[in-house]
Amino acid sequence: MSGHHTIAETEKAVQAKLGAVPLHREQMAAVSNIHRAATAIRQHLENSVLRTSDLTWTGFVVLWVVWIWGEMETRYVAEEAGISKGTLTGVAKTLQSRGLLERLGHPTDGRLAVLRLTPEGEELMGDLFPKFNEEEVFVSNPLESSEAQSLAEMRRRMVTHLEANGEQRRLDLRGDTPLPPRRSGRRAKHG
Repeated sequence: MSGHHTIAETEKAVQAKLGAVPLHREQMAAVSNIHRAATAIRQHLENSVLRTSDLTWTGFVVLWVVWIWGEMETRYVAEEAGISKGTLTGVAKTLQSRGLLERLGHPTDGRLAVLRLTPEGEELMGDLFPKFNEEEVFVSNPLESSEAQSLAEMRRRMVTHLEANGEQRRLDLRGDTPLPPRRSGRRAKHG
C-alpha cells in the first residue's frame, strides 16, 4: 500500500468530495492511479531490492542513467534522472563516497563536470539490475504479458505526447506570466 488509505477508500472519498463537480473522471482516475502505482512501486523497490544495496530510489536512478548512457555531463544526468542539479550534487557526493561514481572535470569546459561509474559501480549495477527486474516481475504479476505490454505502450504514448506538446501547453497556460523561481520548499526567514 502506498499510503494510509487503500486505493478503494481513496476513490470512494474522491467521489464523495467531488461527486457534483463536472470533471473528466476517467482521465482523473488514470493520472491518479499512475501516480499511486508509481509511489507504491517505488516504495516496494526501495524497501526490498534497493535497500539490500543501501540505495535510495534517486541514487539508483542516477546510477542507472550513467550505467545506460555512459560518461555524461551532470546537467544531462539530472535531466535524465528527473531531478534538480542541486539534488544531483548531493546524490552524486553520496555515490562518490561509496566508490560507485566518479566526478570528473569536463574535457573542454572547466565550468562543467562529468559523471561516470567506477568499476565498483559497474559491478553493482550488473549484479543489482537482474534482482531489480525480478521485483518488476513481482509488481506486474497480476497482469498477463499482453496487458503489461499494453500498459507500457499506453504510458509511453502519454510520455511522448508530453515530450512533444507539454512545453507549449505550459506556455499557453502561463500566458505572459513569468514563472516564479523554484524553491526548495523552505520559506524565507523573516526578521
